[in-house]
Amino acid sequence: MIRALLFGGAFNPPTIAHIRLAEYAMRTLGFEKVIFVPTKNSYISDTQGKEYVFSDADRLMMLDRIAADNPWMEVSRYEIEAETQPRTYQTLCHYRDLGYQASLLFGSDKLPELETVWRHVEDICREFGIVCMKRSTDHPEELLESDPYLSGIKQWITILETPDETKGVSSTKIRRLLAEMQEEYASLKEQLPKELHTVILNYLNGGMER
Repeated sequence: MIRALLFGGAFNPPTIAHIRLAEYAMRTLGFEKVIFVPTKNSYISDTQGKEYVFSDADRLMMLDRIAADNPWMEVSRYEIEAETQPRTYQTLCHYRDLGYQASLLFGSDKLPELETVWRHVEDICREFGIVCMKRSTDHPEELLESDPYLSGIKQWITILETPDETKGVSSTKIRRLLAEMQEEYASLKEQLPKELHTVILNYLNGGMER
């Protein structure tokens, strides 16, 4: 079985932090692949309430371009092509059925959401396990000890310290710059994987390249 980390999210757009942190987690913990699982456009706009959303096709195209240069990276169409947005547990089960030994990968900002927003958390923990990437401003170890709910599942959660080089990089910042149509292409390039430089430049010039 292929040991893989399942990395879900909007990737709206994918940043260099997404890519570097995913690869760092994979290599540090001895996994073989990271499966990037972008969520449906409708979920991002309707459920998460984000106003500026790249289309499903554009986000898949961007991830595919990056994956072409990174053989350890796999891009999933499972959630985007589903009739309704699957829950994370469903997606993990899907990849287990395909023969993967999968664990869930996410940032420490998701920990406080597990009890109230997520579903099937205990099943995810017991059947797959969670790798939690520590964000610079978070204190996940303290949260796992102090929160009654999280302390009950902490044995299945691995906290991973992350490199300083990814601090300050965010999809939100990039969306804001794009929405304002600022001509700061050099600044954008520093935060995006090289495979997307031409894509974003074309976007700034009036349209996404496919």
